[in-house]
This record gives sequence, C-alpha cells and structure tokens, in this order.
Amino acid sequence: QVHLVESGGGLVQAGGSLRLSCAASGTIFNTNVMGWYRQAPGKQRELVALISNSLNTNYADSVKGRFTICRDRAKNTVYLQMNSLKAEDTAVYYCRLANVGAYGAIYWGEGTLVTVSS
Repeated sequence: QVHLVESGGGLVQAGGSLRLSCAASGTIFNTNVMGWYRQAPGKQRELVALISNSLNTNYADSVKGRFTICRDRAKNTVYLQMNSLKAEDTAVYYCRLANVGAYGAIYWGEGTLVTVSS
C-alpha cells in the first residue's frame, strides 16, 4: 500500500506561481512513475505531468513551458512548479504514483485545490 500526501495548493492571481508537493510513503517499487493530474469543475481528470524513477518527464501540451515536474528520489517526493498560471489552470490537482511490475498498482492522493483568479 502507498500513501500520498499533497500540499501547496491555494489561491493565486493570474500570472503568478505555485509549487505543489506530494510525499509518498509505503511500498514503492524501484520502477515507478509519479505525477500530477487535475480535474476542473465539470471536466474529466487529465494528465498534467509525469516523471519516472529514472527522471524521464512527460507534460500535457497545455502546461509545457510553464510547469516543471521534478522529484527527490531519496524522499519519495514529487514537486510541480507552476509558473505563469492562467484561470484555466484552476482545478483540483491530484498526485499519482504507479508502481510498475508484476504486482504493480496505481495510487492517488486526495487532491489539493488550485484557484487562479483572473
């Protein structure tokens, strides 16, 4: 089992910045992918950014050049630096960890709200 705790959400003006953190604990495989998804009101949950244990990254087109994902492997923590925020970035942001392997599974955090005022 894996437990994910997110922090860093809040209210920010358009053009501002926020940094989200997600600390993972529990049974974490050597091969894993951590990342962030978001869900805006009335919309489906969508990918924001992913980072593997080997530090390969993947971003949604809508956040490329504005958001940066990184991780501290020793602390099992993933960060999302969000710059040049727009009103359309308003959503609940969820941390996700995928253990990759024969008995792998996907785990989700409870989410943290990011509100960008225009």
